[in-house]
Amino acid sequence: MPVPAAAAHLTTEQIDAFGAELDDLRARTVADLGERDREYLQSVVRAQRGLEFAGRALLFAGFLPPAWVGGTTALALSKILDNMEIGHNVMHGQYDFLQDPAFQGPTFEWDTACPGDQWRHSHNYRHHTFTNVVGKDRDIGYAVIRIDEGKPWKPKDLGNPLYAVLLATFFQYGVMLHDLEVENLAKGRTTWAETEELRREMARKLGSQTLKDYVLWPALTGPSAPFTLAGNAVANLARNLWSFTIIFCGHFPDGVETFTREEAADESRGGWYLRQLLGSANITGGPLFHVMSGNLSHQIEHHLFPDIPAHRYPEMAVEVQEICERYGLPYNTGGLVQQFGSVVSKIVRFALPWSTSKPAPTPSPATSPTGTKTWAEADLAA
Repeated sequence: MPVPAAAAHLTTEQIDAFGAELDDLRARTVADLGERDREYLQSVVRAQRGLEFAGRALLFAGFLPPAWVGGTTALALSKILDNMEIGHNVMHGQYDFLQDPAFQGPTFEWDTACPGDQWRHSHNYRHHTFTNVVGKDRDIGYAVIRIDEGKPWKPKDLGNPLYAVLLATFFQYGVMLHDLEVENLAKGRTTWAETEELRREMARKLGSQTLKDYVLWPALTGPSAPFTLAGNAVANLARNLWSFTIIFCGHFPDGVETFTREEAADESRGGWYLRQLLGSANITGGPLFHVMSGNLSHQIEHHLFPDIPAHRYPEMAVEVQEICERYGLPYNTGGLVQQFGSVVSKIVRFALPWSTSKPAPTPSPATSPTGTKTWAEADLAA
């Protein structure tokens, strides 16, 4: 397995030892899961439902500016919690051990346009198995934005900043379309007929979300219907912008690495951990900030331990950082302004034709660019 440059000083034995230490941390955390985690989830669900109730109630008087502002703010916070700390984390299976039918990863459905099953495929499987592997992980720029120097520049990349603004504004719809792989349809690699089932499920979920947010809820508020419709739209926009910001800060700031298929081929358990570490970044902040980000402010820990309840990440991060220091490995973390600033800088920089590009990798004679498996993929196959 080729070793990333940031870990070139480590021997195979040290990489294995690094993986063993992270395995031990995971095992100790799993052994400690229990009532504390149930109570945490229940408290977040109560807060989310309380905010939604308050928001809906205030929008009945949405014709009054203070009520509209308060109702829209409460509804936006509710949608952020539902999307980030509840939906995303529950669908990762983080609370499957509770055996509560309402919070089982394989069946949970969230309050957003993307069908849960499609998200579980594009995110839980594709992204978390092939994290930052160019040509395998479609989350690198979401097939829209040139965010990696290894991707050859094309004239359409001049629109990078515009694409980013549009993706952030309509993020829930971008996530919905992700599994459709529009770029492959445009290039003839797949046909519309092959996507019929996907499109049918997308249309069903999109229709139900649109009906709920922009027809039924406004209609229930009678004379305040136009104000409720506007409040729902603004709350969805706030959720979209927040989700985009947190996700891009965890995946694309300066210092985050991408990998070729050769580099991810035949990787060991420790090698897989290395790729997750080097392909992620954290955002510093207080407890409330971490909750509102779904604890994806600890993106490093999330990629290392995606099925561990995310509220455990802050305490796990202390030990992860200490392990990284002992092995001489980078631990990419910074404030929200710092991380988002570097993301914006990359989006603008890679829009330009003179932005740097990595040389094309030379295939290793021992492996093939296709047909090779990452450690996680081999584990899933088994």
